Amino acid sequence: MTPNQPDLFAEGPAAPVDVSPGAETLRTLATTLPSELRMGTSSWTFPGWAGLVWDRAPSPRVLGTHGLAAYARHPLLRCVGLGRTYYDTLDERSFRLYREQVPDEFRFVVKADRRLLFADGPGSDSDIFLNPAWAADRVIGPAANGLRETLGSVLFQFPPLADRALGGPRAFAERLYRFLDALPDGPHYSVEIRTAAFLTRDYMAAVHHAGAGHACVVHPTMPSVVEQLDAVPPVRGNPAVVRWMLQPGHRYAEARERWAPFAALAAPDAERRSDVADTVQRILEIGANPLVVVGNKAEGSAPVSIELLARAVVERRDV
Repeated sequence: MTPNQPDLFAEGPAAPVDVSPGAETLRTLATTLPSELRMGTSSWTFPGWAGLVWDRAPSPRVLGTHGLAAYARHPLLRCVGLGRTYYDTLDERSFRLYREQVPDEFRFVVKADRRLLFADGPGSDSDIFLNPAWAADRVIGPAANGLRETLGSVLFQFPPLADRALGGPRAFAERLYRFLDALPDGPHYSVEIRTAAFLTRDYMAAVHHAGAGHACVVHPTMPSVVEQLDAVPPVRGNPAVVRWMLQPGHRYAEARERWAPFAALAAPDAERRSDVADTVQRILEIGANPLVVVGNKAEGSAPVSIELLARAVVERRDV
């Protein structure tokens, strides 16, 4: 197989934390992956990744300031999820500071502010819910201007909803389309749902006709990512977000408490790993560009999961 994965293991400036020397051993594996595939974690501020990603055990504060630049020098980590933007907006300067720490080939998956996505309950605001003007001004504009070419996709992650919420699946799809269609041209948009009943032909039509994409998610409330891809395949040439988030039978808080500090696999999940690898292979065959984001709650350690996933993808391409 001809190597075609860009070499991101470049020398960086001296800093309180750097990439682990052990990551050097993964450079050969990285070169066997297609350049269209970018994998990364849902955040980078975990001191427990010392030896896996970091060259020492840094504090969360050090990682918040210097960790991204070190993270981006790991050969398998070519994208990252920005989750803090789910809880509050960031200004353009903050996004630009992130952009300055990564190479041009790197990509960010930016979670949109949750106020856009909660119709009721804590944090909800009826004036903001699915308001495209607010989204353009407070979320999309700052991210697009600050991150520029490194903005892979803006992700709208809806919470789990009752089947009849927002008027039911068809009404949800119609309202989603009106929202997506009114957003600014340029950035790519992805939609992640946590309600299986909403995964309908109307939803597929809403997403596709608005020029957006469905984010396939491994989550206990949803069908497998293979089934999600069948229901809403990506468009050739577009980014295609896949998020491996939470293993069935677990809750986020419980997994966080039991599996911290996320230094090793705590609950290997070969079935979901295989599903994600199959989905990535299908996306590549379609001609779309996978952006794969893996959380620590997938198996217990996102960097280890990514290495094993990379090997599974290579095995499929070698068959």
